[in-house]
Amino acid sequence: MPATPAEIAATTRAYLERHPGERARLQPLLDLLATAPDPTSRTTLPAHVTCSGVVLDRDLRVLHVHHRATGLVLCPGGHGEAGDRSLLGTAVREVAEETGIPAGALHLAPHLLDAPVDIDVNDIDPNPAKGEGAHRHYDFRYVLHLTHGEPPPTALQQDEVTGAEWRPLAEVSSPELRAKLLGAGLTGRPEPVNASAVIHDGRGRYLLHLRDNFPHIWAPGEFSLLGGGREPEDATIEATLRRELAEEVPGLHLGAVEPLTVEWTTDHHGLAVPIQVFTAHWDGHPDDTGLREGVLVHWFRPEDLHRINLRDSTRHLLQEHAAGRISRR
Repeated sequence: MPATPAEIAATTRAYLERHPGERARLQPLLDLLATAPDPTSRTTLPAHVTCSGVVLDRDLRVLHVHHRATGLVLCPGGHGEAGDRSLLGTAVREVAEETGIPAGALHLAPHLLDAPVDIDVNDIDPNPAKGEGAHRHYDFRYVLHLTHGEPPPTALQQDEVTGAEWRPLAEVSSPELRAKLLGAGLTGRPEPVNASAVIHDGRGRYLLHLRDNFPHIWAPGEFSLLGGGREPEDATIEATLRRELAEEVPGLHLGAVEPLTVEWTTDHHGLAVPIQVFTAHWDGHPDDTGLREGVLVHWFRPEDLHRINLRDSTRHLLQEHAAGRISRR
């Protein structure tokens, strides 16, 4: 299901908190969202919402495509479809369709996460061939980093795209986008956007969290490590871990935590997610954690992990830790 007007309005208001000088420019968008039942549909006129993916490589070059219909050189993007789950999901799908770069080859920038770096206002000329009159696009632009070092080969959508090129930040085609990218402190390199903890009691037991069995959350109905996703206000990835623990299990007070390893998973958009895994010692009772999210927390020994619904990667990580075979990295 596409993003709802309320969800898009919330994203827009959060954007305006970062860019208050753009309120007058985006007020018509907020007015549209208050009245249009489907603002992402191309049939919603005289304006609707589109999305673009701003793909950066390690050298801070931005992928641009040459659009056949207009001759413009822009970041890949387009209109929402019924199967899109969010504005970000639309941007990710459009990147895959127009350039052939799959979601798994991309990950979110930790400075921005799933917030748009820019909301563009673009007036579109009439297109009699499609039966479209003049209208306006409000384009939500999302930054995506490449998961691997070298840019993957592109497989262009030939009926819409005639070419592709990687441009330095200073040559990004949109002046507004260029300015925001130059000021965003981007690195183009993988940085963890999620944090979790291998919590052990020093006697061979590991603390695991049984998640709610709701379809809209990550890993529903599974046991997992405690932790969660980074938020913009988190100063460090360790701060992410401690904030998540305070929200989920406020009675669990960890002392020192140490980085253990970085693991990778995928989110519900198919994007790659680097996870900073920490290790920490705690010797309390699960009932004292004050659990606020999920079903329960419980101690498990490595030899019992095959009995529970647990991802193979997590099971292997705990078994390796118990055997002392993990080198910190």
